[in-house]
Amino acid sequence: MAMVKKIKVDTKWIENFLIEVKARNHIIYVDQPEDSGGKNKGITPLEHLLAALGSCICSMAVIIAKQKNIELKNFDVSVEGEIDYDVLLGKSKQPRPGFYKIVVKVKVDAALTDIEKKEFIKEIQSRCPVADGLMNITPVEVIIE
Repeated sequence: MAMVKKIKVDTKWIENFLIEVKARNHIIYVDQPEDSGGKNKGITPLEHLLAALGSCICSMAVIIAKQKNIELKNFDVSVEGEIDYDVLLGKSKQPRPGFYKIVVKVKVDAALTDIEKKEFIKEIQSRCPVADGLMNITPVEVIIE
């Protein structure tokens, strides 16, 4: 039987672009840079999305390395995304409001051959729930309370 777990975060608008996010007993803040009208008190939602992808890939690397007895000495991930701000700002309707390209660069320091590193990364990507959510259609339902 599948082990389905519900993950929940609560967000609350504070002022201007400042948003408080609560997950379990943790609080983070989302904001916009000053040149976009915010006060730069946190990273943007788009940066959080890329951070979620990069940190999920790192977490999966740790899980899989432990499962396969791979000694990771270092594992770094850099994530960049391209988005059309004209769509986000309502100035255009094309191509789409989301990222249309995301590039993930991974540095793996472990006693693995190049082929083993590629297989390791392939397994990470295939098991990463954030990557899966970005690469496949996940229904999003918005309910007014």
